[in-house]
Order: sequence, then C-alpha cells, then structure tokens
Amino acid sequence: MKKLISLLMLLVVIAVAVYAGSPYYTAYQLKNAYDAKDGAAIAAAIDYEQLRPNIKNQLTSDFANTIASYPLVAELGGEPLTQAANSFIEQSVDGAITAQNIERLIETQGQANTVTKKLAAAWAISSNQMDLKNLIQDLIIHRGDIDAVVKQQVEQMMSKQAAQLEQQATQGTDSDKPNLSYCGINCFTISGQIKGYPLTIEMQRQGLLDWKIIDVVLP
Repeated sequence: MKKLISLLMLLVVIAVAVYAGSPYYTAYQLKNAYDAKDGAAIAAAIDYEQLRPNIKNQLTSDFANTIASYPLVAELGGEPLTQAANSFIEQSVDGAITAQNIERLIETQGQANTVTKKLAAAWAISSNQMDLKNLIQDLIIHRGDIDAVVKQQVEQMMSKQAAQLEQQATQGTDSDKPNLSYCGINCFTISGQIKGYPLTIEMQRQGLLDWKIIDVVLP
C-alpha cells in the first residue's frame, strides 16, 4: 500500500513538473527553431487570430498617444488622419502577420520584404518617428486630402525603415539567454533582444501542455 501511495505521489509530482515546465520547453524549441532558421516551426507556434488584433491594438493605441502629443497635427489632420493611419496599420498587420511571411522572415533572418517594410513603417509612424516638420507641411499643402498625406509619410517611413531593417538584419545581435517567466497560470513571456530590437513575446496555454504566441510587445 505504501509503495502504491509513493508511486501515485511520484506520478503527481512528475505531472505537475511537466505541466509547469511545458512553456520552458516550448521556449527552448522556439529558440532552437530560430537558430536553425526553421521558419515553419516558428510560424506554426503562432495563434494568428489573437496575434493580429493584439498588434493592431498596440499600434493604434501608440498612434493615438503620438497624435495627442501634437495638438497642431491633431487640429490639422483631425479624425480623417487618425482613420487613414489606423486603416494603414490594419492593412499592414494583415499583410505581414501571416504564416507565409513569418516563415520567410525566419528563414532569411530578418531580411525585409514589401509587406514587412509596410509593417515597419506603421510601427515607426505609431511610435512617434514621423518627420513632424514635413508632416505639418503636408497637412497644410494637402488639406482635405488626408490619403495623400498618409501615403507620403508611409513612403518616407518605408524608405527609412527599409535601410534600418537591412542593417539590423546583418548587424543586430540576439540575446543568448532570454528572460523567461510566468505572467499567469496560462500566460508566459519571453523577453530578449532579436536583431538588436528589444521584444517581449507572450504565449498562452492551449490545452494542458501546448503553448501559442498571442502577442509581441514591440519596442
């Protein structure tokens, strides 16, 4: 009887250890897949139905904060500017956050294509990296044609970000040991540096042992 109880207790301990350690093992697998340029493995570890809206919300919120910091821009552009920018953000995220593009990015170790450059431009515009002087001039010149203003800013940001992405892809460094931690029973984060960019990846438990990436906190 004592042996049976001891065996049951051992099985419980093993089950708890496997349950608690599952996100660490997933993080280990993701690191190995990244190092091996296994884009398919990384792409398969993403819950796109959650990741896309989370990235959109992050960027649109950042853009709202940016615009709020510049009353003159808000006055000149108004709601149409916000709507146009948010529309571009949504299109950029939908275009870049796909299994095919994620797989391509991992296999090329970050070399940007058109859809990735658009997402980088959306991030730059949202994170207050706009050329404010030119933006105000564009708003004055193209008053009433917000689409033309956004298009001009996007082209400038894509050109600027393309060069930066290419440089980071070849010169940026990765974290040797990312920080791993639970953020809840079904929530786990991986924080570190990828190609020189500080990123935090959030995973969510799906089932007992499976974990999927549901959010990426951009720098």
